[in-house]
Amino acid sequence: MNKFFCIISLIILDFITKKIVFNYLSLNSFKKILPVLDLAHIHNYGISFGLFSGTFPSWVIILFTSVITIVIIYFMIQASNKVEKWGLTLIIAGAISNILDRLINNYVLDFIYLHYKDFYWPAFNFADIYITFGVLMIFFQIFKEFKKKIAK
Repeated sequence: MNKFFCIISLIILDFITKKIVFNYLSLNSFKKILPVLDLAHIHNYGISFGLFSGTFPSWVIILFTSVITIVIIYFMIQASNKVEKWGLTLIIAGAISNILDRLINNYVLDFIYLHYKDFYWPAFNFADIYITFGVLMIFFQIFKEFKKKIAK
């Protein structure tokens, strides 16, 4: 599968889910799906998990994340390992999707809300899942290569 097509498809999926939540769930409301999962409608004006919300103007966050994304694109092009390439592809798809969301709306819409008893995880979206899985794939590959070097 072409990586460009994969990135575009993942961005579209993220935008569709955000649009559905935006249209059918009021801002700052929650809809219980499972005992540990709610759909939420949260506007994130910060970066991951709302960090630095209100600290930096939106354009600073967009510029910062765009530069990082360009660097990651360069690493993806240079990568020779398949797992690493796909991990970076997922990170790029998530980053671009959240950058576009912030460009269009001045915030990122988060809607997946996990909780258990008194433990609450900050709301997130599909783009955040892409980034997380991409990072995990890269860590897995690094760990695998590290184990090979130790075995020598």
